[in-house]
Amino acid sequence: MGLLWKPNMFCGDVMSKPEFILASSSPRRLSLLADIGIVPNRVTAADVDERAKLGEKPRQFAERMSLEKLKAAAGREGAGAFILAADTVVAVGRRVLPKARTLEDVQECLRLLSGRRHHVYTGVAIRAPDGRILRRLCDSIVIFHKLSESEIEAYARCGEGIGKAGGYAIQGKAAGLIRFISGSYSGIVGLPLFETSQILKSAGWRF
Repeated sequence: MGLLWKPNMFCGDVMSKPEFILASSSPRRLSLLADIGIVPNRVTAADVDERAKLGEKPRQFAERMSLEKLKAAAGREGAGAFILAADTVVAVGRRVLPKARTLEDVQECLRLLSGRRHHVYTGVAIRAPDGRILRRLCDSIVIFHKLSESEIEAYARCGEGIGKAGGYAIQGKAAGLIRFISGSYSGIVGLPLFETSQILKSAGWRF
């Protein structure tokens, strides 16, 4: 007698995917994941000390922060799920710019960035359901044009730079002040989608 096939007999194609957990409270990262068809089952904020260590280079800081956020989330969630964490660092040379807390912080950051190239490092760390940890660092370059004081004050007043690394959001009004970027636009926003897709595939995620 021939083999009677049932829809769930070969479950590889119909098995539900493991859960996907985003270890970040950033709405920008949530939106970027949606752009590549991923809607996390849960979003959890990773509570870690986000201060750079003495002598730590900006790219090392971004890599370390993404890994520490991943480990913090993994410690709460346990095994069996995909977990993604990321961290974005804006740096001029070896100087890491803070997340702007006030309008004055935004103005100070923009005065420093005006007419100069700076780097935006975004570290991505993913834990696969089998426990493997995969990591990638995206390095992008941004150059503002030479900003006038009135431009700096107007951008600060719009409020979108508050809470952002380096005091600006490239996906907002700051786009009209930037004359050059090189690298990953989505990485500058907060999550490099090409690099993230590649390591997710390596981790076993099925798009």
